[in-house]
Amino acid sequence: MNIVVDSGNTFSKIGWFLGDTLVEYRVRLHFDELVSAIRSRPPQHLIYSSVSRPVEEFKAALQLDIPILDLTGYTPVPITKLYDTPHTLGADRVAAAVGAAGLFRNEDLIVIDMGTCITYDYVDSSGNFQGGLISPGLRMRFKAMHSFTERLPLVESEGIPPLIGKNTTHAMQSGVMNGLLGELNGIIEAYRQIAPASKVVMCGGDAPFFESRLKPTIFAVPELVLIGLNRILLHNVAL
Repeated sequence: MNIVVDSGNTFSKIGWFLGDTLVEYRVRLHFDELVSAIRSRPPQHLIYSSVSRPVEEFKAALQLDIPILDLTGYTPVPITKLYDTPHTLGADRVAAAVGAAGLFRNEDLIVIDMGTCITYDYVDSSGNFQGGLISPGLRMRFKAMHSFTERLPLVESEGIPPLIGKNTTHAMQSGVMNGLLGELNGIIEAYRQIAPASKVVMCGGDAPFFESRLKPTIFAVPELVLIGLNRILLHNVAL
C-alpha cells in the first residue's frame, strides 16, 4: 500500500493506492488528522506534496520509518516539461498533468484545475507539458470585487445564475459565474484551434459548478491530482 499526500494552505488530501488503483481517499483534512490517518495505516512508500509545510516538519510529526518522496521541481516525473522555468512549475499543475496523461495516453489534453487559482495546461499526445494559463479562481473573483470597492458586498456562488441580475448580489454572481463559464468555453476553444482533437480533463473543488455547462464534452476526474502523485511515486520507486 502506498500513500499520496497533497497538502494545501488549510486542508490536505490523502489517497491510498495499491499499484495504480486508488483504494480510498479523504479530503479537507487538518494537519493533525492527516498525520493520524497515515500513522493508523503506515504505507510502504509515501509521496508528499505541499505548498505550505516543509517535508522536515511533516516527517517530525509523522515519526514513521518509511521512505518519503518530497515532490519538488527537481523530482523526476513521467512527462517532459517543455516549460521555460520547469523548476518553478507548481506541484499541483504537474501532478494533474501526469494524472491526465496516464489516464488518456497518446492524446492531446487540456487539463483544467479549478482551485484557488484556475490553471489551463496543455499536454500533447507525446507526453510533453507545453505550458498554459493561470487565472483567478471563483472565490478570488468574489473577494476581489469586495476588497477593491467601497460598497460591493462579499457574496458566494449559488450555481450558475440568470445572465441578467436584478439586484447587486445577483449581478455580482452573474458576473463571476457566467463570466467564468464564458472564459472556460473561450479558452477551451482557443486551445482547440491549436489541437483540434484534444480532450478536456477537469478537476478541482469548483469543477462541479461548471462541468455540465461547458459546450465541449469534458472528463471530470475529482481525484486527478492524487492519481498523478501516485504515478510520480511509482515512477521514482521504479528508477
